[in-house]
Amino acid sequence: MEGLERVAEFMAISARTAPKSKGEDFVETRILQGQGIRELAEAMVAFGQRTGKKDFDRDAAGVARSEAVLLLGLSRATPLGLNCGACGFEDCKTMQEQPRSQVEFQGPICAFRHLDLGIALGSAVKTASLFNADNRIMYRIGVAAREAGMVDWEFLMGVPLSASGKNIFFDR
Repeated sequence: MEGLERVAEFMAISARTAPKSKGEDFVETRILQGQGIRELAEAMVAFGQRTGKKDFDRDAAGVARSEAVLLLGLSRATPLGLNCGACGFEDCKTMQEQPRSQVEFQGPICAFRHLDLGIALGSAVKTASLFNADNRIMYRIGVAAREAGMVDWEFLMGVPLSASGKNIFFDR
């Protein structure tokens, strides 16, 4: 259905203008359509098969039927500098000295930067809701997009969009 690319653009604006800790913005956005969505769905299935992790194929089926997918993530996010320990380390310096994990995402990342992304995601899906666009925040999209090299961000989620008689992202 026409119009969902515009909704995704408005969602990206909502994510960009969402409040961020100390006013520092490390949130990135990218909109996928057409071939990009097909590549993402294939990457999701392949990741699930290779790792044996469940439901990547299920979510890929919904993504493949999407009109647009908004990727939202954190890129090169520096710690806030509070030394609060919410990341699991004694202070920000200790967190930054840790070797970077390379599991599904890359960390550690300051907990406040994760909060920033969460607020941006909430703002984006609120915007989708205002346009009555079906959507769902999906971690599996982020894993597959990162693994497939679609983005080089450390941590991300994806929000597929659809407009049909029934929300295709809740067929479980």
